[in-house]
Amino acid sequence: MKKIILVTLCGLIEFFCVQISYAQNYPNRPIKMVVPFPAGGTTDVVARLIAQRMSDSMGQPIIVDNRGGAGGAIGADLVAKSAPDGYTILMHNLTFPLSSVAQTLAGISPFNPDTAFEGVSIAVYVPFILTANSKVPVKDLKELANLLTANKNLQYNYGSTGPGSTVHVLGEAFKRAAKVEMEHIPFKGAAPLKQELLSGRIQIGGDQLSTSIAEVKAGTLKAIATSASKRIAALPDVPTVTELGYPMLELEGWNGIFVPAKTPKEIIDRLNKEIIAAVKNPELAARLIDMGAEPVGSTPAEQTAIYKKQMDQFRGVIKEMKMSQ
Repeated sequence: MKKIILVTLCGLIEFFCVQISYAQNYPNRPIKMVVPFPAGGTTDVVARLIAQRMSDSMGQPIIVDNRGGAGGAIGADLVAKSAPDGYTILMHNLTFPLSSVAQTLAGISPFNPDTAFEGVSIAVYVPFILTANSKVPVKDLKELANLLTANKNLQYNYGSTGPGSTVHVLGEAFKRAAKVEMEHIPFKGAAPLKQELLSGRIQIGGDQLSTSIAEVKAGTLKAIATSASKRIAALPDVPTVTELGYPMLELEGWNGIFVPAKTPKEIIDRLNKEIIAAVKNPELAARLIDMGAEPVGSTPAEQTAIYKKQMDQFRGVIKEMKMSQ
């Protein structure tokens, strides 16, 4: 028995020594940062800015790999099934908890969202706004409800970045609360969604502030509500969903980093340290603020917590909606 215990202890010591040595040598080759959306959206822009700063600091290239589709599930699944060694990481946003719940309840999720990932850091907070084509004759979400209620034959479409994405969930919740009808049109990412919205082929959309703030300020898009808990400093006239009578739509926006489950703590801590240093860099912080993002750099626990909190917040709503497509 003593011999077995000794062998076991020696094995554990050897394991931890290998882990520590591995972490100390990390990184010794390029890191892939998966963005589960096409290029051009907020998540992609934030990822590229942070990746460049981290590359300079860590001495290895951090390559942004866009894997759009399925509300972000394709890119997330690639990371979930990657080796937990810190060389494949995920930059996601507030769509992640919503699409994860929707696809799990529909029986089509390729991974278990409760166990597949570890949070590394909330990189930035970015408010989410619901938007309308400039020719839509409303100034806010309440007026949209009134318009659709008064005109039952009006055929309005709303676009999202895929099944279970933020706009999809908020759009369906709005339809139920306001008792109105709109057709859902999914896109592979925020950039193609915005182009269709600007063209007028769809009437309603939405994304994180950074993606559309220029068009809103130019008047080519209308911001008809923010899902944030308070008004946005950059757009002080845009009311919150709670102010407009739709508190069930309140949802804080963020972008953050995840790694596969079982990634060594030492590697998570190293990545966390580098992300914090990147977003706190004065030059990068100024660029993020200019695009409507608030630099954060949270602990790993805080990133995991907001992800799980928002899954729990919308699990019942998504289940009731039977969102399978």
